[in-house]
Amino acid sequence: MTSRSEQEPGPRTRAVFVSALKLLSATGVPFLVGGAYAFERHTGIARHTRDLDVFIREQDFPALTEHFESGGYRAEVPFPHWLGKVYKGRTYVDLIFSSGNGMARVDDEWFAHAAAGEVLGVPVQLCAVEEMIWSKAFIMERERFDGADVLHLLHERASVLDWHRLLGRFADHSPVLFAHLVLFGYVYPGERGRIPMWVWNQLLGETSRDDARRNGERICRGTLLSRSQYLIDLERGYTDARLADGVMSRDDLATWTEAAATEDRTGVPGERVIEHARELREES
Repeated sequence: MTSRSEQEPGPRTRAVFVSALKLLSATGVPFLVGGAYAFERHTGIARHTRDLDVFIREQDFPALTEHFESGGYRAEVPFPHWLGKVYKGRTYVDLIFSSGNGMARVDDEWFAHAAAGEVLGVPVQLCAVEEMIWSKAFIMERERFDGADVLHLLHERASVLDWHRLLGRFADHSPVLFAHLVLFGYVYPGERGRIPMWVWNQLLGETSRDDARRNGERICRGTLLSRSQYLIDLERGYTDARLADGVMSRDDLATWTEAAATEDRTGVPGERVIEHARELREES
């Protein structure tokens, strides 16, 4: 078993993280810490992390990057639709204002339901468990699947979850939550009772209605779960749900798709990924 000390960052990384958190606090701009630190708070499961995930409102991003740059950090915006980074040396902090699929945008509700906590000795606000489940539930890449995180969050926090708020977060995408709850019952057969029966009934009804409404529609929602694994379906004539639902622009999709080509574990030929990104740019 990994010891607690092995889970914590080394002295240099820790110093950068502490400096970043203090800088953020000094700005007065609302921010939340997520990632491994919030996950540990909600589940008791500690794990090593090489970065610090900070969640902010998109409109606060420009001012915060200026603050970081004046504090000796280098700023980059690799994905303008959801993520920026600030570096000090090789250590970085992610400034997150949405999700990779463009759906889980950071809004006022993230802050209204945040949990008070402490990270590396610095008092902070942590992402609420509902927002963590919502954003992690859609990560189903070939090289990364956050389903186990979702199930551990459910295992530890189901009894205190604001189920109404969580269902509201998923809205028309409630079948994704339903799928994770089915897996929860499979992984923890003796713990199915942790999920309220009314939640099962509501999700089952919503899934049935959605199936009827979408019957025959040539749309692929797989792209909300993986940026590369469902490109073949778009080539076969399906409409990308990210464009159909207006959650991402074609330029943002192209940038996000191009990045997938650099990941060797996607299992999708790089040429196909690059070609799809090129077509998106030409159509924008």
